[in-house]
Amino acid sequence: MLRLTEIKLPLDHAAEALPAAICARLGLSGDELLGFTIFRRGVDARRRSAIHFIYTVDVETRRDAALLATFANDPHIRPTPDTNYRFVADGQSMPPGNRLRPVVIGTGPCGILAALILAQMGLNPLILERGKAVRERTRDTWGFWRKSVLDPESNVQFGEGGAGTFSDGKLYSQIKDPRHYGRKVLTEFVKAGAPEEILYVSKPHIGTFRLVKMVEHMRATIEALGGEFRFSSRVDDILIENGHVRGLSLADGEQIPADHVVLAIGHSARDTFEMLHARGIFIEAKPFSIGCRIEHPQSLIDRARYGPSAGHPLLGAADYKLVHHASNGRSVYSFCMCPGGTVVAAASEPGRLVTNGMSQYSRDERNANSAIVVAITPEDYPGHPLAGVAFQRHWEERAFVLGGSNYNAPAQRVGDFIAGSPSSQFGNVLPSYKPGVHLCDLATALPDFALHAMREAIPAFDKQIRGFSHADTLLTAIETRTSSPIRIKRNDDDLQSLNTRGLFPAGEGAGYAGGILSAAVDGIKVAEALAQSLLANATSHSSG
Repeated sequence: MLRLTEIKLPLDHAAEALPAAICARLGLSGDELLGFTIFRRGVDARRRSAIHFIYTVDVETRRDAALLATFANDPHIRPTPDTNYRFVADGQSMPPGNRLRPVVIGTGPCGILAALILAQMGLNPLILERGKAVRERTRDTWGFWRKSVLDPESNVQFGEGGAGTFSDGKLYSQIKDPRHYGRKVLTEFVKAGAPEEILYVSKPHIGTFRLVKMVEHMRATIEALGGEFRFSSRVDDILIENGHVRGLSLADGEQIPADHVVLAIGHSARDTFEMLHARGIFIEAKPFSIGCRIEHPQSLIDRARYGPSAGHPLLGAADYKLVHHASNGRSVYSFCMCPGGTVVAAASEPGRLVTNGMSQYSRDERNANSAIVVAITPEDYPGHPLAGVAFQRHWEERAFVLGGSNYNAPAQRVGDFIAGSPSSQFGNVLPSYKPGVHLCDLATALPDFALHAMREAIPAFDKQIRGFSHADTLLTAIETRTSSPIRIKRNDDDLQSLNTRGLFPAGEGAGYAGGILSAAVDGIKVAEALAQSLLANATSHSSG
């Protein structure tokens, strides 16, 4: 097959326009085109008065080889790459022995994909999750939003599905993916109930309600393949002998023998970070970001991005991606933009407040929201591998107090934020955050460097999206969980901890991913590395 890129068609093109464009590009008559599939469909909105779709298609013709020779110098006509996934091991063919089953800690996208791959290879993984199954977790989370009663083990951060369950469900990433792991992830998501369009739209998303059903379906698939899930099973200790994992200790006192463990604990498992550091597992501080959620009317964003085509059903709710380099040397950028969504309470520790953004698949809520955050580095929290955790906690505690010490979030109108005046009433943008917000002055909710950088950046963003800095736009504090504040270092070749054999740090919590897709891809990588280690051990014991 041939892959054609950069096929440009008008927004309202007829269905027959795409095959006609393929034939025109290749110089084919209609009967020479045997078929095609859309690999990617992007939107070119650089000219708002003339928005186009940009297609990448895989084409089958009667003379593929001849066409490749004819267009050998055309970078937009190439052989279709092989994106089929191939397993690196088969548990059924491994030599028999007293092999312990692999253990996966965590059921976010990284843990679930690691468990799925291990199960598909016949390795019968045991999956441990500190939180609850996704339906129970969803009830607890919505209960927190309604009643301000936080369950530290069942919330936006902890429970089956991970933090990404309560998000926009974005499924795109800028990671390098030469082995097409991302395609494997999306294919498995479609099998689990995601819409098929995620396989070809340029910025796929799922939304919270669909993610819940998908997670349940993937759990059932893993269990049918021999995997076992245990919820409310927090790992409180790792047993290490001579630099090798030998077992796990759970919060209820149970001891689980284990010598191959995937550590997919997510970016908010601070107590686990502390335990790992106490056990001498190599950890280092890493950069992350801090800021606030900003809310605009979604209609304002649609008009700014799509002009007269705003509201077109094929375009949906518009998003944005913004960056500003402030005069104090800080980078300010939008993060986790949620079109037609809500700002949600994402706390996981009592007495501390955190925000996040969430959208449903329909993206039809009144407001658009995004984090506007300032990049920070270990130089801002020096002295200890876990100093970033202490930094986060300090500002989360401050936000909790500013909001009224009841999980209401501190908020301020942008006009007042820029002017340095406290807000006393809402304008035309009403908050979506639940349980509620408390209007105040956010000047003490952020480090001074972040405050100054954001006051400079928000008006600058208005040059790209007119109305972005409108006085009634709303800021809600605080966003601290953009990524993990630590990295659990691993070897580049076998993906095991630098100083603890059998431990495979993975995903966002370990500092090796950011977002659903990249975390899931990392889960596949560590599952393969673990399987190859098991295979090498089994072969060694068999030959010995």
